[in-house]
Amino acid sequence: MARRRDGGGTALVAVLLPVLLAAAGCGADGGSRAVPPAPPSDGAQQQSPGRSAAQASPSPAGPYVALGDSYTSGLKVPPQTGTPAGCARSGVNYPALVAAGLGLTGTGFRDVSCSGARTGDLTAPQRTADGTNPPQLDALAGTTRLVTVGIGGNDAGFMDVVTRCAQESLRSTLAAGGATAAAGGGTGGAASACRAVYAAAGGGPDEVQQKVAAAGGKVGAVLAEIHRRAPSARVYVVGYPALLPADPAACRATLGDGFAAADLAFLTEKQQQLNGMLRERAAAAGAVFVDTAAVSAGHDMCAGEGERWIEPALPAAGGAPLHPNARGERGMAEAVLAAVRG
Repeated sequence: MARRRDGGGTALVAVLLPVLLAAAGCGADGGSRAVPPAPPSDGAQQQSPGRSAAQASPSPAGPYVALGDSYTSGLKVPPQTGTPAGCARSGVNYPALVAAGLGLTGTGFRDVSCSGARTGDLTAPQRTADGTNPPQLDALAGTTRLVTVGIGGNDAGFMDVVTRCAQESLRSTLAAGGATAAAGGGTGGAASACRAVYAAAGGGPDEVQQKVAAAGGKVGAVLAEIHRRAPSARVYVVGYPALLPADPAACRATLGDGFAAADLAFLTEKQQQLNGMLRERAAAAGAVFVDTAAVSAGHDMCAGEGERWIEPALPAAGGAPLHPNARGERGMAEAVLAAVRG
């Protein structure tokens, strides 16, 4: 009998949906979140004075403070270390590897990143399922010389977007009869069900773009506050590595027939917008943007287990769904070290 191609793939995505839903809440907490101070009306898009010259100075010797969310903390990557345990920091996350590469130990390095963090958690305590993380910016001081910050994805609700896209893509694919609109199914130019859901009434920026723009204001406020608290520090804004490949067909083995190519392309576009916002905010604040998406090309979640930096919805041991694995943290560390030493 000929093998049906419209059932297996859609069934696979149906199985993955609960995992995606769980991934969207990884590290999230139900505590209150303070909003960081609003940036000056005339300074949100202007470069802080005196910062560009610092970028050309020799590599800092520390102290180094690492700030950020689960992509920084190294969610589920062993060994998990530090307190509170709910922050899910890995002993081999990219901040730890950067510190080791710069020879920073003891008081020369502090990692206060925390899974589930939003910009508000940098200025207020973050309650987790296992302990409370103090405001991350409290780790900064006038003596701080190096800061890395990876934040903004949770403010933009990016994991929620991934989950919603998976749901809408599966619904659309089932309605179309299975593989006809699936990744690699030869209909990459088909309309994106996910794009339609997020489209703004009357045109203009879609809902995801609006959320990214709103997150940008908060990131700008955080960078201004970092400069206020650590005026002599060199600041590096670390972008998010590539979640998906440029060619959606490369995801068919991972996602099956239930995720439309057009919806995967939509997600890639939205991640590019998120990283683009971070790049712009870094430039406006006189910080350095570290592009981890470019260096992770070919190492997305649909790459082979020995190549990928991001785990798929059903991760290998020692990884979290849709998050960097140990290889990904090493790759991000190399990108940060290259920027710091450059």
